[in-house]
Amino acid sequence: MNRESAGDSALDQAAKRLDRAVAQLEQRLAARAPQAGEEPGGLFDQDRAQLADQLDRARARERALEEAGAEASAALGRAIAEIQATLAQAPQDEVSAPESEEA
Repeated sequence: MNRESAGDSALDQAAKRLDRAVAQLEQRLAARAPQAGEEPGGLFDQDRAQLADQLDRARARERALEEAGAEASAALGRAIAEIQATLAQAPQDEVSAPESEEA
């Protein structure tokens, strides 16, 4: 039993040391957080600048994709119009010939 209580005691001591270390870390972070945002070029400014840059690049990519989609749509529209014009110009006999062969 002494061994178990000694193990619990060591575990309790380690848990207390961990709690103290976490508390100290939280205090230091809380003290530095206002400074990080207030300093010119602080952490928050850097994050904000990175996010703004990523947003700008995403918007540019969105515009490029929209332009590519519009070009593809126009090309499909032209292809459809050409196919319809070709079918309209074909004599009826040529268009209906394959149907009569199948029957």
